[in-house]
Amino acid sequence: MDITEPIPSRATLEKAYKSNQKVLEGILGEMVSRIQGALDSAGLFPAYKHRIKSFQSYFSKKIKFIRESSTNGTTCLPITDLIALRIICPFIGDLDRVEKALSSHFIVREVERKGAERSFKEFGYESTHMLLEVPPDLLNGSTFLDPPVCEVQIRTILQDAWAEVEHELVYKAEFTPFDDPMKRKLAALNANLTLSDMLFQEIRDYQHQLTNELAKRRVAFFKKIEDAIDKDLYTNFKETPRSGGEEPKQPSWLGPWKSLDDLLLEALNAHNRADYIRAIDIYSHLLAMDPKPDIRALIYKHRGMAFFAESRYDESMEDFSATMEIDPACYKAAYYRGVVHSVKQNYSAAIDDFNSALAIHPYHFYSTYRRAQAHYHFEDYPKALADCDAALELEPDNDSLKKLRGMVLKKLKM
Repeated sequence: MDITEPIPSRATLEKAYKSNQKVLEGILGEMVSRIQGALDSAGLFPAYKHRIKSFQSYFSKKIKFIRESSTNGTTCLPITDLIALRIICPFIGDLDRVEKALSSHFIVREVERKGAERSFKEFGYESTHMLLEVPPDLLNGSTFLDPPVCEVQIRTILQDAWAEVEHELVYKAEFTPFDDPMKRKLAALNANLTLSDMLFQEIRDYQHQLTNELAKRRVAFFKKIEDAIDKDLYTNFKETPRSGGEEPKQPSWLGPWKSLDDLLLEALNAHNRADYIRAIDIYSHLLAMDPKPDIRALIYKHRGMAFFAESRYDESMEDFSATMEIDPACYKAAYYRGVVHSVKQNYSAAIDDFNSALAIHPYHFYSTYRRAQAHYHFEDYPKALADCDAALELEPDNDSLKKLRGMVLKKLKM
Protein backbone atom coordinates (compact mmCIF):
# COMPACT_ATOMS: atom_id res chain seq x y z
CA MET A 1 0.00 0.00 0.00
CA ASP A 2 1.49 3.30 -1.12
CA ILE A 3 0.83 5.81 1.62
CA THR A 4 1.84 9.23 0.31
CA GLU A 5 0.56 11.25 3.26
CA PRO A 6 2.48 10.72 6.52
CA ILE A 7 0.69 9.44 9.60
CA PRO A 8 0.43 12.36 12.05
CA SER A 9 2.04 12.24 15.44
CA ARG A 10 -0.48 10.90 17.94
CA ALA A 11 1.13 12.83 20.80
CA THR A 12 1.02 16.10 18.86
CA LEU A 13 -2.62 15.60 17.86
CA GLU A 14 -3.64 14.62 21.39
CA LYS A 15 -1.97 17.71 22.81
CA ALA A 16 -3.82 19.94 20.31
CA TYR A 17 -7.08 18.11 21.01
CA LYS A 18 -6.82 18.55 24.78
CA SER A 19 -5.87 22.21 24.53
CA ASN A 20 -8.96 22.86 22.40
CA GLN A 21 -11.38 20.60 24.28
CA LYS A 22 -12.91 23.39 26.40
CA VAL A 23 -13.33 25.55 23.30
CA LEU A 24 -15.12 22.69 21.52
CA GLU A 25 -17.41 22.15 24.53
CA GLY A 26 -18.31 25.84 24.49
CA ILE A 27 -19.03 25.83 20.75
CA LEU A 28 -21.17 22.69 21.02
CA GLY A 29 -23.08 24.03 24.01
CA GLU A 30 -23.95 27.22 22.16
CA MET A 31 -24.92 25.29 19.02
CA VAL A 32 -27.28 23.12 21.08
CA SER A 33 -28.82 26.26 22.60
CA ARG A 34 -29.32 27.95 19.22
CA ILE A 35 -30.70 24.81 17.58
CA GLN A 36 -33.14 24.29 20.44
CA GLY A 37 -34.21 27.93 20.15
CA ALA A 38 -34.82 27.51 16.41
CA LEU A 39 -36.93 24.39 16.94
CA ASP A 40 -38.82 25.84 19.92
CA SER A 41 -39.86 28.80 17.77
CA ALA A 42 -41.14 26.34 15.15
CA GLY A 43 -43.26 24.55 17.76
CA LEU A 44 -41.00 21.49 17.85
CA PHE A 45 -39.85 20.01 21.13
CA PRO A 46 -37.76 16.89 20.46
CA ALA A 47 -35.18 15.23 22.69
CA TYR A 48 -31.51 16.06 22.28
CA LYS A 49 -28.24 14.16 22.65
CA HIS A 50 -24.86 15.73 21.99
CA ARG A 51 -21.19 14.85 22.31
CA ILE A 52 -17.65 15.78 21.40
CA LYS A 53 -15.86 12.95 19.62
CA SER A 54 -13.36 11.30 21.95
CA PHE A 55 -9.73 11.65 21.03
CA GLN A 56 -9.39 7.91 20.40
CA SER A 57 -12.29 7.96 17.95
CA TYR A 58 -11.01 11.17 16.38
CA PHE A 59 -7.50 9.76 15.89
CA SER A 60 -8.74 6.40 14.59
CA LYS A 61 -10.99 8.09 12.05
CA LYS A 62 -8.21 10.41 10.92
CA ILE A 63 -5.88 7.45 10.36
CA LYS A 64 -8.62 5.60 8.48
CA PHE A 65 -9.24 8.55 6.15
CA ILE A 66 -5.51 9.01 5.49
CA ARG A 67 -5.10 5.33 4.57
CA GLU A 68 -8.19 5.36 2.33
CA SER A 69 -7.05 8.49 0.49
CA SER A 70 -3.56 7.03 0.00
CA THR A 71 -4.97 3.76 -1.31
CA ASN A 72 -7.50 5.38 -3.65
CA GLY A 73 -5.35 8.32 -4.66
CA THR A 74 -8.00 10.78 -3.50
CA THR A 75 -8.05 13.80 -1.22
CA CYS A 76 -8.22 12.92 2.46
CA LEU A 77 -11.74 13.34 3.79
CA PRO A 78 -12.24 15.87 6.59
CA ILE A 79 -13.64 14.87 9.96
CA THR A 80 -17.04 16.56 10.12
CA ASP A 81 -18.46 15.00 13.28
CA LEU A 82 -15.97 16.27 15.85
CA ILE A 83 -18.91 18.00 17.49
CA ALA A 84 -22.29 16.36 16.93
CA LEU A 85 -25.87 16.66 17.97
CA ARG A 86 -28.71 14.16 17.68
CA ILE A 87 -32.33 15.32 17.48
CA ILE A 88 -34.85 12.62 18.38
CA CYS A 89 -38.46 13.18 17.32
CA PRO A 90 -41.58 11.24 18.29
CA PHE A 91 -43.01 11.03 14.76
CA ILE A 92 -41.82 10.66 11.15
CA GLY A 93 -43.65 13.83 10.16
CA ASP A 94 -41.45 15.85 12.54
CA LEU A 95 -38.25 14.99 10.67
CA ASP A 96 -38.96 17.19 7.68
CA ARG A 97 -40.15 20.04 9.91
CA VAL A 98 -36.92 19.89 11.92
CA GLU A 99 -34.82 19.92 8.74
CA LYS A 100 -36.69 22.95 7.36
CA ALA A 101 -36.39 24.83 10.65
CA LEU A 102 -32.63 24.23 10.80
CA SER A 103 -32.21 25.20 7.13
CA SER A 104 -33.90 28.53 7.81
CA HIS A 105 -31.60 29.37 10.76
CA PHE A 106 -28.21 27.96 9.71
CA ILE A 107 -26.00 27.61 6.67
CA VAL A 108 -26.28 23.96 5.60
CA ARG A 109 -23.10 22.50 4.10
CA GLU A 110 -24.53 19.06 3.34
CA VAL A 111 -27.61 16.87 3.80
CA GLU A 112 -27.37 13.07 3.65
CA ARG A 113 -30.36 10.77 4.01
CA LYS A 114 -29.06 7.47 5.32
CA GLY A 115 -31.04 4.50 4.03
CA ALA A 116 -32.73 6.47 1.21
CA GLU A 117 -30.95 4.35 -1.41
CA ARG A 118 -32.69 1.15 -0.29
CA SER A 119 -35.65 -0.26 -2.19
CA PHE A 120 -39.04 -0.76 -0.53
CA LYS A 121 -38.04 -4.40 0.08
CA GLU A 122 -35.02 -3.50 2.21
CA PHE A 123 -34.80 -2.29 5.77
CA GLY A 124 -31.91 -0.93 7.77
CA TYR A 125 -30.42 2.14 9.40
CA GLU A 126 -32.30 5.35 8.58
CA SER A 127 -31.37 8.86 9.61
CA THR A 128 -31.01 12.34 8.17
CA HIS A 129 -27.53 13.82 8.66
CA MET A 130 -26.98 17.54 8.24
CA LEU A 131 -23.73 19.48 8.41
CA LEU A 132 -24.45 22.92 9.83
CA GLU A 133 -21.84 25.63 9.52
CA VAL A 134 -20.78 26.95 12.91
CA PRO A 135 -21.37 30.73 12.96
CA PRO A 136 -18.07 32.68 13.02
CA ASP A 137 -18.94 34.39 16.32
CA LEU A 138 -18.83 30.99 18.07
CA LEU A 139 -15.39 30.05 16.80
CA ASN A 140 -13.60 32.91 18.57
CA GLY A 141 -10.70 32.54 16.16
CA SER A 142 -10.23 28.82 16.88
CA THR A 143 -9.00 26.82 13.86
CA PHE A 144 -8.98 23.35 15.43
CA LEU A 145 -12.56 22.68 14.29
CA ASP A 146 -11.70 22.16 10.63
CA PRO A 147 -14.04 22.31 8.80
CA PRO A 148 -16.11 24.50 11.16
CA VAL A 149 -19.24 22.37 11.08
CA CYS A 150 -21.51 20.57 13.49
CA GLU A 151 -23.06 17.26 12.47
CA VAL A 152 -26.76 17.00 13.27
CA GLN A 153 -28.54 13.65 13.07
CA ILE A 154 -32.34 13.70 12.90
CA ARG A 155 -34.20 10.51 13.79
CA THR A 156 -37.43 9.24 15.25
CA ILE A 157 -37.39 7.56 18.65
CA LEU A 158 -37.66 4.14 17.00
CA GLN A 159 -34.98 4.91 14.41
CA ASP A 160 -32.69 5.95 17.23
CA ALA A 161 -33.47 2.79 19.19
CA TRP A 162 -32.61 0.67 16.16
CA ALA A 163 -29.39 2.59 15.54
CA GLU A 164 -28.26 2.13 19.15
CA VAL A 165 -28.98 -1.61 19.18
CA GLU A 166 -27.52 -2.17 15.70
CA HIS A 167 -24.35 -0.37 16.76
CA GLU A 168 -23.94 -2.77 19.69
CA LEU A 169 -24.78 -5.90 17.67
CA VAL A 170 -22.92 -5.13 14.46
CA TYR A 171 -20.22 -2.52 14.94
CA LYS A 172 -19.03 -3.17 18.49
CA ALA A 173 -19.34 -6.93 18.52
CA GLU A 174 -16.31 -9.09 17.80
CA PHE A 175 -18.48 -11.56 15.92
CA THR A 176 -21.26 -10.50 13.55
CA PRO A 177 -23.82 -13.11 12.41
CA PHE A 178 -23.46 -13.93 8.73
CA ASP A 179 -26.04 -16.72 8.39
CA ASP A 180 -29.23 -15.82 6.51
CA PRO A 181 -31.70 -16.77 9.28
CA MET A 182 -30.03 -14.34 11.69
CA LYS A 183 -29.90 -11.62 9.04
CA ARG A 184 -33.60 -12.16 8.35
CA LYS A 185 -34.35 -11.76 12.06
CA LEU A 186 -32.52 -8.44 12.15
CA ALA A 187 -34.31 -7.29 9.00
CA ALA A 188 -37.67 -8.34 10.48
CA LEU A 189 -36.98 -6.39 13.66
CA ASN A 190 -36.16 -3.28 11.67
CA ALA A 191 -39.22 -3.74 9.48
CA ASN A 192 -41.42 -3.91 12.59
CA LEU A 193 -39.91 -0.70 13.92
CA THR A 194 -40.37 1.01 10.54
CA LEU A 195 -44.01 -0.10 10.41
CA SER A 196 -44.53 1.10 13.98
CA ASP A 197 -43.19 4.54 13.01
CA MET A 198 -45.64 4.68 10.11
CA LEU A 199 -48.57 3.61 12.30
CA PHE A 200 -47.69 6.15 15.01
CA GLN A 201 -47.69 8.85 12.33
CA GLU A 202 -51.08 7.70 11.00
CA ILE A 203 -52.54 7.81 14.50
CA ARG A 204 -51.10 11.27 15.07
CA ASP A 205 -52.50 12.51 11.73
CA TYR A 206 -55.90 11.14 12.72
CA GLN A 207 -55.72 12.89 16.09
CA HIS A 208 -54.84 16.19 14.39
CA GLN A 209 -57.73 15.77 11.98
CA LEU A 210 -60.08 15.02 14.87
CA THR A 211 -58.77 18.02 16.82
CA ASN A 212 -59.27 20.31 13.82
CA GLU A 213 -62.82 19.10 13.35
CA LEU A 214 -63.55 19.61 17.04
CA ALA A 215 -62.18 23.15 16.82
CA LYS A 216 -64.36 23.97 13.81
CA ARG A 217 -67.41 22.53 15.53
CA ARG A 218 -66.69 24.53 18.68
CA VAL A 219 -66.49 27.82 16.74
CA ALA A 220 -69.84 27.17 15.07
CA PHE A 221 -71.40 26.24 18.42
CA PHE A 222 -70.19 29.44 20.09
CA LYS A 223 -71.59 31.48 17.18
CA LYS A 224 -74.97 29.81 17.73
CA ILE A 225 -74.78 30.69 21.44
CA GLU A 226 -74.07 34.32 20.62
CA ASP A 227 -76.93 34.46 18.14
CA ALA A 228 -79.34 32.82 20.59
CA ILE A 229 -78.40 34.59 23.84
CA ASP A 230 -76.78 37.92 23.06
CA LYS A 231 -79.59 39.08 20.79
CA ASP A 232 -82.01 38.13 23.54
CA LEU A 233 -80.73 41.11 25.51
CA TYR A 234 -82.60 43.36 23.07
CA THR A 235 -85.43 41.30 21.53
CA ASN A 236 -87.87 38.71 22.78
CA PHE A 237 -86.72 35.19 22.02
CA LYS A 238 -88.96 32.79 20.09
CA GLU A 239 -88.02 29.14 19.88
CA THR A 240 -87.90 27.97 16.28
CA PRO A 241 -89.99 24.96 15.26
CA ARG A 242 -88.37 21.60 15.75
CA SER A 243 -86.76 20.29 12.63
CA GLY A 244 -86.13 16.68 11.98
CA GLY A 245 -86.45 14.03 9.38
CA GLU A 246 -86.89 10.34 9.21
CA GLU A 247 -83.76 8.37 9.85
CA PRO A 248 -82.79 6.53 6.68
CA LYS A 249 -83.23 2.80 6.92
CA GLN A 250 -79.80 2.20 5.43
CA PRO A 251 -77.74 5.34 6.01
CA SER A 252 -74.94 5.87 3.50
CA TRP A 253 -72.40 6.55 6.23
CA LEU A 254 -72.86 3.15 7.86
CA GLY A 255 -70.72 0.26 6.72
CA PRO A 256 -69.40 -2.94 8.31
CA TRP A 257 -65.84 -1.65 8.00
CA LYS A 258 -66.49 1.53 9.97
CA SER A 259 -64.95 1.65 13.44
CA LEU A 260 -66.14 3.82 16.30
CA ASP A 261 -63.32 6.27 15.54
CA ASP A 262 -64.26 6.38 11.86
CA LEU A 263 -67.90 7.09 12.68
CA LEU A 264 -67.02 9.75 15.24
CA LEU A 265 -64.86 11.56 12.71
CA GLU A 266 -67.65 11.29 10.13
CA ALA A 267 -70.11 12.71 12.64
CA LEU A 268 -67.81 15.64 13.37
CA ASN A 269 -67.33 16.28 9.64
CA ALA A 270 -71.11 16.37 9.18
CA HIS A 271 -71.42 18.59 12.25
CA ASN A 272 -68.89 21.06 10.83
CA ARG A 273 -70.69 21.11 7.48
CA ALA A 274 -73.81 22.17 9.42
CA ASP A 275 -75.44 18.86 8.41
CA TYR A 276 -76.79 18.49 11.94
CA ILE A 277 -79.42 15.84 11.15
CA ARG A 278 -76.75 13.53 9.72
CA ALA A 279 -74.47 14.27 12.67
CA ILE A 280 -77.25 13.48 15.14
CA ASP A 281 -78.00 10.22 13.33
CA ILE A 282 -74.35 9.11 13.54
CA TYR A 283 -74.01 10.21 17.19
CA SER A 284 -77.16 8.21 17.98
CA HIS A 285 -75.78 5.15 16.21
CA LEU A 286 -72.54 5.48 18.16
CA LEU A 287 -74.48 5.58 21.43
CA ALA A 288 -76.36 2.44 20.36
CA MET A 289 -72.97 0.72 20.04
CA ASP A 290 -72.72 1.06 23.87
CA PRO A 291 -69.19 2.52 24.05
CA LYS A 292 -67.26 3.00 27.27
CA PRO A 293 -68.65 5.58 29.74
CA ASP A 294 -66.07 8.26 28.91
CA ILE A 295 -66.82 7.88 25.20
CA ARG A 296 -70.57 7.94 25.86
CA ALA A 297 -70.19 11.18 27.78
CA LEU A 298 -68.23 12.71 24.90
CA ILE A 299 -70.83 11.64 22.31
CA TYR A 300 -73.75 12.87 24.42
CA LYS A 301 -72.03 16.24 24.68
CA HIS A 302 -71.48 16.47 20.92
CA ARG A 303 -75.01 15.34 20.12
CA GLY A 304 -76.32 17.89 22.59
CA MET A 305 -74.41 20.57 20.68
CA ALA A 306 -75.90 19.35 17.38
CA PHE A 307 -79.40 19.39 18.88
CA PHE A 308 -78.74 22.93 20.09
CA ALA A 309 -77.65 23.97 16.60
CA GLU A 310 -80.95 22.61 15.33
CA SER A 311 -82.78 24.61 18.05
CA ARG A 312 -84.00 21.34 19.56
CA TYR A 313 -83.39 22.64 23.03
CA ASP A 314 -85.18 20.01 25.14
CA GLU A 315 -83.21 17.19 23.51
CA SER A 316 -80.05 19.24 23.81
CA MET A 317 -80.63 19.67 27.54
CA GLU A 318 -81.27 15.94 27.97
CA ASP A 319 -77.93 15.12 26.34
CA PHE A 320 -75.99 17.62 28.43
CA SER A 321 -77.66 16.17 31.54
CA ALA A 322 -76.69 12.67 30.43
CA THR A 323 -73.09 13.85 30.04
CA MET A 324 -73.08 15.23 33.57
CA GLU A 325 -74.54 12.01 34.99
CA ILE A 326 -71.68 10.02 33.45
CA ASP A 327 -68.98 12.64 34.02
CA PRO A 328 -69.85 14.97 36.93
CA ALA A 329 -66.54 16.79 36.47
CA CYS A 330 -67.43 17.96 32.94
CA TYR A 331 -67.83 21.69 33.52
CA LYS A 332 -68.54 22.25 29.81
CA ALA A 333 -71.70 20.16 29.98
CA ALA A 334 -72.91 22.19 32.97
CA TYR A 335 -72.07 25.39 31.10
CA TYR A 336 -73.81 24.21 27.91
CA ARG A 337 -76.93 23.22 29.86
CA GLY A 338 -76.90 26.65 31.48
CA VAL A 339 -76.77 28.16 28.00
CA VAL A 340 -79.86 26.15 26.98
CA HIS A 341 -81.70 27.36 30.11
CA SER A 342 -80.74 30.94 29.19
CA VAL A 343 -82.08 30.51 25.66
CA LYS A 344 -85.33 29.18 27.15
CA GLN A 345 -85.30 32.21 29.48
CA ASN A 346 -85.16 30.00 32.57
CA TYR A 347 -82.54 32.21 34.18
CA SER A 348 -82.73 30.75 37.68
CA ALA A 349 -81.86 27.28 36.38
CA ALA A 350 -79.20 28.80 34.13
CA ILE A 351 -77.53 30.44 37.13
CA ASP A 352 -77.54 27.11 38.98
CA ASP A 353 -75.77 25.42 36.05
CA PHE A 354 -73.24 28.21 35.67
CA ASN A 355 -72.58 27.90 39.42
CA SER A 356 -71.96 24.18 38.92
CA ALA A 357 -69.57 24.84 36.05
CA LEU A 358 -67.65 27.43 38.07
CA ALA A 359 -67.46 25.10 41.09
CA ILE A 360 -65.53 22.72 38.83
CA HIS A 361 -63.58 25.37 36.89
CA PRO A 362 -63.54 28.66 38.86
CA TYR A 363 -61.76 30.56 36.10
CA HIS A 364 -64.01 29.64 33.19
CA PHE A 365 -64.64 32.97 31.49
CA TYR A 366 -67.81 32.06 29.61
CA SER A 367 -69.58 30.62 32.65
CA THR A 368 -68.86 33.85 34.53
CA TYR A 369 -69.90 36.01 31.57
CA ARG A 370 -73.13 34.10 30.87
CA ARG A 371 -73.99 34.09 34.57
CA ALA A 372 -73.64 37.87 34.51
CA GLN A 373 -76.13 37.95 31.62
CA ALA A 374 -78.52 35.66 33.51
CA HIS A 375 -78.31 37.87 36.61
CA TYR A 376 -79.02 40.87 34.37
CA HIS A 377 -82.15 39.24 32.97
CA PHE A 378 -83.11 38.20 36.50
CA GLU A 379 -82.75 41.89 37.43
CA ASP A 380 -80.14 41.09 40.07
CA TYR A 381 -77.87 43.91 38.95
CA PRO A 382 -75.37 43.90 41.85
CA LYS A 383 -74.53 40.22 41.16
CA ALA A 384 -74.45 40.93 37.44
CA LEU A 385 -71.93 43.71 38.07
CA ALA A 386 -69.81 41.46 40.31
CA ASP A 387 -69.72 38.79 37.58
CA CYS A 388 -68.85 41.37 34.93
CA ASP A 389 -65.91 42.57 37.02
CA ALA A 390 -64.76 38.99 37.68
CA ALA A 391 -65.00 38.14 33.96
CA LEU A 392 -63.07 41.30 33.04
CA GLU A 393 -60.23 40.05 35.20
CA LEU A 394 -60.05 37.05 32.87
CA GLU A 395 -60.60 38.87 29.56
CA PRO A 396 -60.12 42.63 30.04
CA ASP A 397 -60.48 43.41 26.32
CA ASN A 398 -63.79 41.64 25.67
CA ASP A 399 -66.06 44.24 24.02
CA SER A 400 -69.31 42.32 24.57
CA LEU A 401 -68.55 42.07 28.27
CA LYS A 402 -67.75 45.79 28.48
CA LYS A 403 -71.06 46.56 26.78
CA LEU A 404 -72.95 44.36 29.26
CA ARG A 405 -71.21 46.04 32.18
CA GLY A 406 -72.25 49.44 30.85
CA MET A 407 -75.86 48.25 30.65
CA VAL A 408 -75.68 47.01 34.24
CA LEU A 409 -74.26 50.32 35.45
CA LYS A 410 -77.12 52.18 33.79
CA LYS A 411 -79.62 49.98 35.60
CA LEU A 412 -77.81 50.72 38.86
CA LYS A 413 -77.58 54.39 37.83
CA MET A 414 -73.88 54.47 38.67
